[in-house]
Amino acid sequence: MSKDFYSAVKDRRSIYGISKEAVTSDEKILDILHHAVKYAPSAFNSQSGRAVLLLGDQHNKLWDITKEALRKIVPPESFGSTEEKINSFRNGYGSILFFEDQSVVEGLQSQFPLYKDNFPVWSQHSSGMLQYIVWTSLEIEGFGSSLQHYNPLIDEEVKREWKLPDKWKLIAQMPFGKITAPAQEKDFKPLEERVKMFKQ
Repeated sequence: MSKDFYSAVKDRRSIYGISKEAVTSDEKILDILHHAVKYAPSAFNSQSGRAVLLLGDQHNKLWDITKEALRKIVPPESFGSTEEKINSFRNGYGSILFFEDQSVVEGLQSQFPLYKDNFPVWSQHSSGMLQYIVWTSLEIEGFGSSLQHYNPLIDEEVKREWKLPDKWKLIAQMPFGKITAPAQEKDFKPLEERVKMFKQ
């Protein structure tokens, strides 16, 4: 699928109505991740971003883990809507987990103590750009996606289940699938209040 950059930016939305139907090949999804992880900007070229692609039963397992973790803390009378929301993510084709490798961040803090407090912030910036690249790329291929944050609730079990390094810090989860319902209409605040230009 071909789309110009501005259209892709405009069309990328949080999509919650998704199904398990394939839109493109698994190899293409992996190519998207490889490209995004390789070329996403990072402070000092630290390349601290990490990503895990979960498909099939592995994708289902992520949301089963999340549901059971939530069951322990959400009151029973409120759990129905929570379960419905988690099931909507489980209904998707797959999920991408985004991590930041804290061993890289800590190494930079040791190497450049003057910027010690900045590196965790810059790491989050880098992760945000990685997430955006992946999200927009999935949109170009025809997938609907949303960004979720059930960390730190599920962090330890996720690392145990998929045997991931302890220093990988979970940042976000992105369920995706074939779009079954469009995004809601979106209102925009006046750009004059949000963008300023100064020139001589």
